[in-house]
Order: sequence, then structure tokens, then C-alpha cells
Amino acid sequence: MKNWKDYFEIKTEEDFNQHCLDTYQFQSQHCKVYRDYIRLLGKDKTSIRHFSDIPFMPIEFFKTQQVIADGMNAEVTFSSSGTTGMVTSKHLVADVDVYKQTFRRIFADFYGPLSDIAVLALLPSYLERNGSSLIYMVDDLMKQSKQPESNYFLYNHQELYDTLILLKNKGTKTILFGVTYALLDFIENYAFEFPELIIMETGGMKGKRKEMVKQEIHQLLEKAFAVNGIHSEYGMTELLSQGYSAGKGIFRLPKWMKILIRDTNDPLSLIPPHKTGGINVIDLANRYSCSFIATQDLGKVYQDGSFEILGRFDQSDIRGCNLLVQ
Repeated sequence: MKNWKDYFEIKTEEDFNQHCLDTYQFQSQHCKVYRDYIRLLGKDKTSIRHFSDIPFMPIEFFKTQQVIADGMNAEVTFSSSGTTGMVTSKHLVADVDVYKQTFRRIFADFYGPLSDIAVLALLPSYLERNGSSLIYMVDDLMKQSKQPESNYFLYNHQELYDTLILLKNKGTKTILFGVTYALLDFIENYAFEFPELIIMETGGMKGKRKEMVKQEIHQLLEKAFAVNGIHSEYGMTELLSQGYSAGKGIFRLPKWMKILIRDTNDPLSLIPPHKTGGINVIDLANRYSCSFIATQDLGKVYQDGSFEILGRFDQSDIRGCNLLVQ
């Protein structure tokens, strides 16, 4: 393979498979945590001929181990959110430029040129802690935006309302990133029609409100802004790429990501599309960490590669970014 960063150019299933096999060979040799895990499984490397044969590392390892390629140092460390005393995941990112180039490409592919979009953020709980990969991404998207209104709004709802009205009147394409409880707080006093607005709900009540069913939350937000669907991101601390949903909870992925579903009773076995099970994620951008991760999310994948999240495994920690628990 010429260059592993050619994952942007993946077009066919054959391309994807070849990138997966190359990435597996690299990580099984150069990522100690993943190498040890494969050894404990007794997996024979020569038996891996397809990405579906590759072992997926439990996401919990990011809480207790340093998952990074041998000889590399972290340029930045992202950490998951959690309540006091909870052990959080840490993602040691060896090449932060890969993260920036990846999320910029994905966002532009889904939503158009960044320079044309006003990026607003109502993310108080994320801003009040360190190590958020979401804040890192939103910071950069704001810098890429050429719209002067792009900004954070902590608890200053009146200023956010005035900015949204201005952008609506100007006809500027606008995306509002918002943590769930903050969006619900906002619409209690500032609901108004803005059907062109893209609301990116990042999930989580953060203990500020009682938990609600995702469908109910989206109905409230849709009614408040007269929008047709609430957008969501499927991303996590342990990954460098993201999927997006334009509504109805159906997510789509860039060409270098894939969701596979594992049997809930046999974590090393995969099950076919349309059946519910544990979500395994392939993220080929995650070269210097681990690209093959068994998450604690439950969901199902469809024939076209889109997927939905149906909940979480029992006893698993609740992740701060985009819960999507039904």
C-alpha cells in the first residue's frame, strides 16, 4: 500500500478491505495493548483475510491502558466525560493533524463547504472540562468558517437567540451544536421558527434534567424551531472519525468507517444486517491507536451500511457524547 493516509480515496469494498488488512498488520505489530489482546485470544495472523475476521478490542481498554503505537508520543490526549470518581477513557492522539483533516473532510462531505456555514455551539458542560474531542473539533470548525457570527454561547441565551435571528434574516446556513439539556433550557424561553437551522444534538442531560426518551427530545426540538429532523453525531473519545444522522436516528459513515454487529452472547462472532447486537467500529483514521473497537453500544446495521443505536449494554458507563439511549 502506497500510503495509509490514502483512506480518503477509498471507493470500493476491495479498497476498504485492503486498507483494513494493512492497518491490522501495522497495529498487531506496533500497538502493544492490541498485540497483547490478540495474543491472549490465540488468533493466528495468517487467518485474517477479510476485515470481518479481524479481532475487535474492547473499548474498556482505553480506561486502563495506553493505547498508542510503539515509540510514539501523544500530541494531545482526549478524555471522555464522567461523573466524579468514574474512570474515564483516554485517547492518546499521536498525530492531531490526522484528526483535523479527517473531521474537516467528513463535515464538509455531509454539510458542504465550511466557509459558508455559521457554526454556533451551546455546550456548557463540555466547555467546563478539559480534554473534550468535541470541543477541539468545534473550535476548528469555527476557525474554518468564514461567518463572523460563529461562536460559543455558554449560558447567554439572549445572545444566542439574537444571533440565530440575525442568521435567519441573512439566509446564512447555520449549524447549532447543543448538549441536550442546554437546548431544552433554551427553547423554554426562546422557541421560534427557523426551518433551515441544522440542530446537532450532542446528547446527555449531565444530571441537569431527568432522562428522557430520545424521540421525545427530538419532537420537542423539532416543534420549537419548526425543523424537519434533529441531526446527531456518532463519535466518541476513542475514535478520530464520525458518522452523522440527519434525523430519525439513522446514521451514515464516511467510506473509511464501518459498523459491524456482534452477537451479544458471543462477542467474537458477528451477526448479519437487520439484527440487534453489540456495535463494533472500524475507523481507519485511528492508525496510531486502534482501528477495530468493540463498543458498549447496542444497535443494528442495514444493507446500505447505515445504522441506528438502540441503547447500551447493562452495567456499562454512560458516555457523555451522544447517548442515544432509548
